[in-house]
Amino acid sequence: MTSQVEYRTCPFCEATCGLELHLEDREVTLVRGDRDDVFSHGYLCPKGTAIKQLEGDPDRLRRPMVREGGTWREVDWPEAFAVVDEGLSRALDAHGRDAVALYLGNPSVHNLGLAIYNRVLAQSLGTTNVFSASTVDQMPKHVSAGLMFGTMLTIPVPDVDRTDHLLMLGANPFASNGSLLTAPDLPGRLRALRRRGGKLVVVDPRRTKTAEEADEHIALRPGSDALFLFALVHTLFADRLVDVGLAGPHIAGVDEIEQLARDFTPEVVAPHCGLDAVTIRRAAHELAAAEHAAVYGRIGTCLSEFGTIASWLVDVLNALTGNLDREGGAMFALPATGGGNTGGNGTGRGVRFGRHTSRVRGIPEVYGELPVVCLAEEIEQPGDGQVHALVTIAGNPVLSTPDGVRLDKALDALDFMVSVDIYLNETTRHADVILPSPSLLARGHYDVALYQLAVRNVANYSPPLVDLESGEMHDWEIMLRLANVVAGQGADADPRVLDDIVVAGLVDKAVQRAGSNVEGRDAAELVAELSQREGAERLLDLMLRTGPYGDGFGTDPDGLTLARLEAAPHGIDFGPLLPRLPNVLRTPSGKVELAPEPITADVPRLRASLDRPARNGIVLIGRRDLRSNNSWMHNLDILVKGKPRCTLQVHPDDAERIGLRGGGQARVTSRSGALHAAVEVTDAVMPGVVSLPHGWGHDVDGTALRVASEHAGVNTNVLADADAYDPLSGNAALNGIPVELTPA
Repeated sequence: MTSQVEYRTCPFCEATCGLELHLEDREVTLVRGDRDDVFSHGYLCPKGTAIKQLEGDPDRLRRPMVREGGTWREVDWPEAFAVVDEGLSRALDAHGRDAVALYLGNPSVHNLGLAIYNRVLAQSLGTTNVFSASTVDQMPKHVSAGLMFGTMLTIPVPDVDRTDHLLMLGANPFASNGSLLTAPDLPGRLRALRRRGGKLVVVDPRRTKTAEEADEHIALRPGSDALFLFALVHTLFADRLVDVGLAGPHIAGVDEIEQLARDFTPEVVAPHCGLDAVTIRRAAHELAAAEHAAVYGRIGTCLSEFGTIASWLVDVLNALTGNLDREGGAMFALPATGGGNTGGNGTGRGVRFGRHTSRVRGIPEVYGELPVVCLAEEIEQPGDGQVHALVTIAGNPVLSTPDGVRLDKALDALDFMVSVDIYLNETTRHADVILPSPSLLARGHYDVALYQLAVRNVANYSPPLVDLESGEMHDWEIMLRLANVVAGQGADADPRVLDDIVVAGLVDKAVQRAGSNVEGRDAAELVAELSQREGAERLLDLMLRTGPYGDGFGTDPDGLTLARLEAAPHGIDFGPLLPRLPNVLRTPSGKVELAPEPITADVPRLRASLDRPARNGIVLIGRRDLRSNNSWMHNLDILVKGKPRCTLQVHPDDAERIGLRGGGQARVTSRSGALHAAVEVTDAVMPGVVSLPHGWGHDVDGTALRVASEHAGVNTNVLADADAYDPLSGNAALNGIPVELTPA
């Protein structure tokens, strides 16, 4: 038996914490935080320790599975891909490209092979029916960032380690760590902000753990974030507090913002927010007065009918207070792998949406994908372009998307379905074939997307710690084999041939890109230098070597390569965030577009909401728990043991009025559905607001989730309305759902 200590980045959430793993052969015996990690410095939340249970989970699929009638059997990879080829080819030949839909789940972002190769699969498939978890999460921020700055990941992040004042809306990092904000031990960083004399203000309908730790908690009515933010903007102009600072020469549209904000006075907005005008005006003055300040809004601001406007106003406020792209304000990371906003001269094509629309409702695409709120109807509705087959990648949309009961029935009607997943869950139980990812220990890890949103410029690669076991296949190879199938190359086509084509194409782009550190080089020579690696690692090496710190294939002998990262098991720190305007921009004007037309054209819809009477009924919001990032984590006993967490939180006044008692059951009814939930009476929620966590509901037949079924909970998305979404981004409005409560 061989004992060893190895280091790798935790793949369970956006914090990217370093792990110290103690192994006996292939078995994880101990998990600790890596005290020498350049980013996390030993911090570790409970999710990280669960890697031991995940590796040993008897329910985790380790071989391909094929469904025959109501039974499943293990098969080898050739047979599995033969079934996939037959099923997908039949749908493509009979009905065309759009007959096969693709759904990308959240965990794929934390998987190097899936993250890099999902685009190859999507391009090979050529369908317009691409969906992802982004439209039940962060898509409004991608839309506002793209329109303002030019790319979907040009998202300013609060410089939390150097700010004096942080205004946080709809986020609870003491439970979720950071989100669109990569920062290990964000709770510790927020406490440090307060210790150095700064102020943390949390705006949330719940008194979350983060709100309890803050200097001030502003309890805001769900769905009114955009109104609150616009009232802050109005106050800045009305009280002559606007100062765009050093970023001024790079900002366009300030005068338009002043005109748009005129109707959103604190006095008009306050009743809709459940606040008083004095609180709103004071918040604006404190934000403007702070030497270094930042506004940060997250999932609570995105999951509303005005999600894109709210996401936009967060960065409008950062700009108007002079805190955009400055130390202690809202800044842009410079990731080691580069991206759409590195290199170049600060101008670009910008973003364009609506190049096609969904078949049934005509909802426009955004960044090449359609809102997941229309997935079920695209399967159900007969006609040209109907979805007959589905490919899911690391996702469980039956539990994570609106009107889950309807989608569950729709999946049953598909002609064929294939899933890349490690569990037989509420969604994959409908598949004809399940293709499992290999052990976490057998694959390399690098957070390509998350380091583009980090509060510090770092890079950390985790190499495979063990070889693939017999019967396992790398994620990148699974994706390439699927791409070969949908491209008509067949199940037996060599995936490495397609991979060579992908690499050659990316190298060609790099040598032709003006300002690249390999501009004008011989492409064949660079491809040859990459030949010692394959798959995801080969592409990662290319991205690192052509990135902002890269060696340029010898141009800078001290520059970054994957080999250099392999020799630095605790990561490499490239330092704090630095100002990046104007070069970070990719807008046609080369300016920060503070008032992009698609967003300003939607402001009258928000203004019209002021004419609605203030809601007097009950509305539902979600919540997160530190041990529960996604539904698949509920099958790990270490993360679900203890007091039940899938409870309906109800304010004492509402409980007394309705006749609910703690520990009892409530029937919760919405326009879309109904459920029974265990009641938890607490003044942590505002009167008129109830809260259920997402991702639960493990009580259906046909799954193999032993632990999760013992802690089933209820699926809150049964109550979500597929007709309620933000029209700019297509994002589902999962917060502020009107519901009725009765004792059950």
